[in-house]
Amino acid sequence: MSNQRKVKMKGPGGGGPMGNMLNDAKAKDFKGTMKKLLNHLKPFKIAMLVVLIFAIGSSIFSIAGPKILGNATTEIFEGLVEKVAGTSGGGIDFTYIGKILTTLAILYAISAVFSFIQGFITSDISQKVSYQLRKEISEKINLMPLKYFDKMSHGEVLSRVTNDVDAISNNLQQILAQMITAITTIIGVLIMMLSISLTMTIGTLVVIPLSMVFMMVIVKKSQVFFRKQQEYLGHTNGHIEEIYSGHTIVKAFNREEKAIEEFDELNETLYNTAWKSQFLSGLMMPVMTFIGNLGYVVVAILGGYLAIQKAITVGDIQAFIQYSRNFMQPIAQTAQIANIMQATAAAAERVFEFLEEEEEIVEVENPVDTSDLQGKVSFKDVNFGYNEDKTIINNFSIDIKQGQKVAIVGPTGAGKTTIVKLLMRFYDVNSGQILIDDHNIQDFSRGDLRRTFGMVLQDTWLFSGSIMENIRYGRLDATDEEVIQAAKLAHAHHFIKTLPGGYNMVINEEANNISQGQKQLLTIARAILANPKILILDEATSSVDTRTEVLIQKAMENLMEGRTSFIIAHRLSTIRDANTILVMNDGDIVEQGNHKALLASNGFYANLYNSQFENKEVV
Repeated sequence: MSNQRKVKMKGPGGGGPMGNMLNDAKAKDFKGTMKKLLNHLKPFKIAMLVVLIFAIGSSIFSIAGPKILGNATTEIFEGLVEKVAGTSGGGIDFTYIGKILTTLAILYAISAVFSFIQGFITSDISQKVSYQLRKEISEKINLMPLKYFDKMSHGEVLSRVTNDVDAISNNLQQILAQMITAITTIIGVLIMMLSISLTMTIGTLVVIPLSMVFMMVIVKKSQVFFRKQQEYLGHTNGHIEEIYSGHTIVKAFNREEKAIEEFDELNETLYNTAWKSQFLSGLMMPVMTFIGNLGYVVVAILGGYLAIQKAITVGDIQAFIQYSRNFMQPIAQTAQIANIMQATAAAAERVFEFLEEEEEIVEVENPVDTSDLQGKVSFKDVNFGYNEDKTIINNFSIDIKQGQKVAIVGPTGAGKTTIVKLLMRFYDVNSGQILIDDHNIQDFSRGDLRRTFGMVLQDTWLFSGSIMENIRYGRLDATDEEVIQAAKLAHAHHFIKTLPGGYNMVINEEANNISQGQKQLLTIARAILANPKILILDEATSSVDTRTEVLIQKAMENLMEGRTSFIIAHRLSTIRDANTILVMNDGDIVEQGNHKALLASNGFYANLYNSQFENKEVV
């Protein structure tokens, strides 16, 4: 692992997970992002209407409480005054108060039920939206070109699928639950306050502009840090995924301290952005509470004055103070929702950026039938570069007959594996054509085209599952007997039978409970089982010992009989019997011929071949 992560190439597109760091400090398009999010809520119009109805109902029953409770307070106050004054027949009417308390209990119970139903529905809506977003992301991944994943780390992509979607789900639930309730409460409480005293209502409303100014300042400041928080959360996940998956390499090269330094740097940035965003968000409620307390002072002074003037009762003052508190609380909630919306927009923007990424070219309406393909392959004036300003394959042309074995050799970076990626349409050529049986590969559906090929890559890939399941991945409808036969041809059967459980042994998530050579044998068995028309062997024997390599070569000779085969190898001794050897350098074919002819010409191939026996590194 290099000291500078940018040097570590994940693919032709550029560096590791930090190679794609964004410098944007805040959401690029808040309104546009929220509009897209609202479009995902359109299917839930009826549910949203039900939420609105229950929110209004819950608010109405809750809002009516203080006014009714004020009547009880007035009755108690007046009863005490009469008692103290010695008024005949005066006193507190507990029967009347009992009826009021019973009414209040019923109202608050109904309000709680309505609130529960509202919360249940909003939770269901938010989870369905997050489910839909994850489904869209999953479908999108299968439509995206490989060049996107070459420039984006796995952890960064996973962060958008998990962290960002979770943030949307959790925040959306809060927004739906609190926003409707807050709005209906503000309207209802304002009406009740006006019904008690216009003067006191005006006194309460005076402090609102002050609260709005503070709210706007806090929201504007916090937006910057919410965006950075989500961004660096993705970068941190990308770094962790990269280091964890390559922890053996990190230890082998004593790069633990460097990895920790890089993590600490990312973690420090994440910490700074997170605490600033949360601190600013947390300021909202204390500021609003302070401003609300100023409102209570105004209410107390005006209420006392009006009570002396006998313009209102003591119960009205008590009810108005409650309404004043209830009025400021939803305003504070609205301010908090504004902050939550900033976090939601930051997360949603990253998700929608992913969903709007460029997809692979749309497939043709009437694709070529692959059932009768023979395996003739032609490259016609092919030009290609991972970046438009840097072409690495120039005017590449060759005709390969059906059944031929074609070896592609050359130094690292010559373009050998790139040719394979073009054949499989992992990338499309910049210009020129690639033909199979005289049909342009762009006239095939990608699925049919890729089923035509069997691949064994230098980087083995096995999933967590039994050995039987991993081999059967090459052809899902294969029987157990066919899987075992494929393993025998790949000379994997013997070692499989020695493992605990044999073919039923479960390969763990990291596939580190079998050796690298054994993993290579299983991937070769998988390719044999697929029974393809064209084979691609990319360093297929690079991870096995010499004895196993000889056995695999024999099995491959039988498998390649009658099939067009592309063999990519650095060890040139493994491709001596190839019909044609293409010698590549800097994206161009510099030599072409069979092994003996190329050695006799004493050119670039001869130098590569002889260097292996002179203990020189082929670079």
